Amino acid sequence: MSSSTSPADPDAYAALRPRLFAIAYRMLGTRADAEDVLQDAWLRWHRADQAALQSAEAWLVTVVTRLAIDRLRAAKTEREAYVGWWLPEPLVALDERTPEAAAELAGELSVALLWVLERLSPEERAAFLLRQVFDHDYAEIATLLDKSEAACRQMVHRASERLQQERPRFDVPRDVHHRVVERFMHAARSGQAEAIRALLADDVQLVGDGGGKVPSFMEILRGAHRIASLYGELWKQHPERVVYRMAQVNGEPGLLRYVEGRLESAQAFVTDGERIVAIYAVRNPDKLAGIPLLQ
Repeated sequence: MSSSTSPADPDAYAALRPRLFAIAYRMLGTRADAEDVLQDAWLRWHRADQAALQSAEAWLVTVVTRLAIDRLRAAKTEREAYVGWWLPEPLVALDERTPEAAAELAGELSVALLWVLERLSPEERAAFLLRQVFDHDYAEIATLLDKSEAACRQMVHRASERLQQERPRFDVPRDVHHRVVERFMHAARSGQAEAIRALLADDVQLVGDGGGKVPSFMEILRGAHRIASLYGELWKQHPERVVYRMAQVNGEPGLLRYVEGRLESAQAFVTDGERIVAIYAVRNPDKLAGIPLLQ
């Protein structure tokens, strides 16, 4: 990690804010929690003796990470009482070329990754993200977490092993990912279960997050036939009034689904390049509130 801002630079926080948000969001999974952490860090930054700091970036990254760890510890207790499965608040861009999308979605941010990161302890999550996503060396991570380098290596190793076990991962070019999701969108628009099923892997799974605010499945749905039938049945219940729109969901091609003109879900997909192997559907209206309206 290298700092491109001078310690006493009054614009240092503003320059580093996209990186700080990226860390906080990946740690916490919601925009509001990430913004709260950044606000707290900003207040501490203005109270600090900035001229005495060796690196504005190192200081701010340390503060944001430690604040995020503390907030995540509290959030884990709250999420134990959450109704159903907890998925991150999606970051959605209808136009992937926007500056905000470029800044906030830099680096891996997929819903699939954040879903598995929820299984890690707050410090394991921080160590993994700082090493694997933000490319910090172990000496920096050790200083930041107040741990030995050996302990940090162990945390990153354990986290990596867990992700490999629990997360479907395929090296699929972005244009191929986009093409598969687009084909699925057209099939879903048709309401024909067989056309939808043809684009799903036999062992596909669907995780839904309604948060107790809207009906959602309390179990993880599995199997192409079952999930294809679900999409087909929704179309039958609202013929011609189910609208899908392509969008960038956490930096990857995804879908927004509108029912009767209301945003019903933001959907993220994992694909092997030919078929869809996992779907993450965020339906909790609180987590959809910040998504741009359908034009």
